[in-house]
Amino acid sequence: MGDRPVVEGLLLYVAIAVAPTVVVWLTVRLLPAVVTSFLERRRRTDLSTGPCIESVVANLRRLHRLVRDCRPPTRVRTVALLAAYDDTLLEACAMVDVDAPLATASASDRAFARMLTEAALENAGIALDPPG
Repeated sequence: MGDRPVVEGLLLYVAIAVAPTVVVWLTVRLLPAVVTSFLERRRRTDLSTGPCIESVVANLRRLHRLVRDCRPPTRVRTVALLAAYDDTLLEACAMVDVDAPLATASASDRAFARMLTEAALENAGIALDPPG
């Protein structure tokens, strides 16, 4: 019973002697990780990841109407229009997480793959020809 204050005093001395070292070590180890995490989270909220789904769907519908137009003026315009339409189809598929057969289609299968991709988007709830 008599050496109990000695043990308590020794434990208190060790705690006082070790505490600053532990605090500095934790600060050196954890502070950079906390700051980096905070800055990355803030950077993620500041950056816009691209156009919103509404603008992509509006572009898709506009291009869809132009592609369905029966009288393309020139071959160059037709190729450019189909390329823009295909890119927008793929972008919309990526935004709604739909498998796009058009992404892996060969040149001879692009028309059929385009129809399959349009069908997949419509099944996902994006109407390419919305009612009036």
